[in-house]
Amino acid sequence: MLKLLEGSQAIAQAVGRCRPQVVPAYPITPQTHIVEALGRLIRQGTLSGARFITVESEFAAMSAAIGASAVGCRTYTATASQGLLYMAEALYNASGLGFPIVMTVANRAIGAPINIFNDHSDSMSQRDCGWIQLYAEDNQAAVDLHVLAFALAERLSLPVMVCVDGFVLTHAFEPIEVPEQADVDRFLPRWQPRQRLTPDAPVTIGAMVGPEAFTEVKYLAHLQLMRALDSFDELSGNYAELVGRTVPALSTHRLEGAETVIIALGSVTGTLRAAADELAARGQSVAIIGVTLFCPFPYERLAELIAPSVRNVVVIERSFAPGSGAPVTPHVRQAMLGSRARISTVVAGLGGRAIQLTALVELLSRAAGSTLPALTFLDLDAELVRQEDERQRPGAISVSTDSLHLTDAAPLTDSVHATDSSIPTKSVGASA
Repeated sequence: MLKLLEGSQAIAQAVGRCRPQVVPAYPITPQTHIVEALGRLIRQGTLSGARFITVESEFAAMSAAIGASAVGCRTYTATASQGLLYMAEALYNASGLGFPIVMTVANRAIGAPINIFNDHSDSMSQRDCGWIQLYAEDNQAAVDLHVLAFALAERLSLPVMVCVDGFVLTHAFEPIEVPEQADVDRFLPRWQPRQRLTPDAPVTIGAMVGPEAFTEVKYLAHLQLMRALDSFDELSGNYAELVGRTVPALSTHRLEGAETVIIALGSVTGTLRAAADELAARGQSVAIIGVTLFCPFPYERLAELIAPSVRNVVVIERSFAPGSGAPVTPHVRQAMLGSRARISTVVAGLGGRAIQLTALVELLSRAAGSTLPALTFLDLDAELVRQEDERQRPGAISVSTDSLHLTDAAPLTDSVHATDSSIPTKSVGASA
């Protein structure tokens, strides 16, 4: 039954119906409503047999989660932003030891400067830590992905991170259907851990591994993680049979016959679909591919979706690493090796900046016309950037950007300042 729910409350209800036994958590905006709601369910006895552990930090939360999972408990936690960074050491331990912990990341920008709003810089900073990463397009997907996450984690004995856009989804109210307890129980069987610490059968977990075997350990971890591709598809199909909804690893919109394809993760995908519909009414064909399963990345499946006739591929990035670039585009490039399509990167929505439909319509129109440069910062205030750059280094302008919407900017001249030929850029600055 559809109910008008806040995203965080719906996620908490879905997690509760997965019957976690241990929930260690430390509050951090915008994750707090999720763990508060779970704490209430446990305190009220609605979620029986579970223990909520109040810890002193996010590092302690993940450490407690590792301990609980090690003794065979179904375990859940949640965090965001700097809280995820504080967990970083323990994240590698959780995946390296094969513990099926499920964690919500309420995506939020990483400071400094301090910013509590949404982008993907937190989860993207941990994309190499060995966790499966799932990204929710809307709150219904967020609810369903948490149920799938427990099944996926326990099938593979690997931790799963469900990434949900902070505030945009976590604090938004919309009609959401939380699966019934009976359906979740049928889909998610009682957890039987592959390894379990117990005094009755003592074993050592996490022992020292030297050079003679460390490479093999890492290779085996990679093989196990790659199994998530097929396992996710199978579990998603089984879940759809129960609840009538499917959450594909890659979702598509207006793909057939399109010459321009836009690739994105998270809630911006819905706005992109609306922009593509508006362009279709004008006679321009633009397709949208939403990436739900990001780690492991579905290279072959993405390549199969993008037809040889596609001329332009644009990757919408919700995070950016100064000095190295955006994180999703290299995966797309690898998937499209041999393709003749032109690949562009658009960095948008950093630190919670609104991504407007009108801006996306213009962006997609330019993409369809093959007029986007290799790297674009959407809605960049180029005049502000120029002034600050001049203040820091008088007479030297080297801002790599092509802004679509300049704010009261003086006329600009184009110049190229690419320091790495593998990351083509188009610089915009004032002529000297």
